[in-house]
Amino acid sequence: MGKTYERIDGRLRSFIEEQPMFFTATAPLAGDGTINLSPKGLRGCLAVVDDRTVAYLDFAGSNAETIAHLRENGRITLMWCAFSGPPNIVRVHGRGEPVFRDDPRWAGLFRLFPDVDASVHGLRAIVVVHAELIRDTCGYAVPLMAYEADRDLHGRRFAREDDASLSAYFAGKEHVATSIDGLPGLPLPLPPTPMV
Repeated sequence: MGKTYERIDGRLRSFIEEQPMFFTATAPLAGDGTINLSPKGLRGCLAVVDDRTVAYLDFAGSNAETIAHLRENGRITLMWCAFSGPPNIVRVHGRGEPVFRDDPRWAGLFRLFPDVDASVHGLRAIVVVHAELIRDTCGYAVPLMAYEADRDLHGRRFAREDDASLSAYFAGKEHVATSIDGLPGLPLPLPPTPMV
């Protein structure tokens, strides 16, 4: 039923790139820590960097659990489900890291997302994931659902923020600078948005 892949290429790469949403799962090292599972959407916010690496844009939100867990231990699983077409579930288990605005790799990574106007979404990091295990499974129980469009609410909400007001917004949130379990989250204040 399931298959393990050595690389993200061909049909597998096409499947990943065509999905309008995916999920991320992370956890702290502490056995009693809070596991985090997040949906990610917005067409074009994920890029296959090479046959063992993917990256996605991390936008403004009211917490930073994924970033905190990656900073602590790097473990992450990404999952894509076929909600249309033939059934399929793909998981990439690997090691990830958040690349922040002041990282010298920022400009090169940001160019991987030419179709996203990140200025309207409060872009705070680019998450890079290096695959250690790539698998698919049948997905027979995943329901068929029709994709209509990306919601515009996130962009409308954060388009009115500049770097200073976005930092203030994050500083006012309980679980952005630190996670639910007290791990370091998003470094604040945010570095300025780089000119790319």
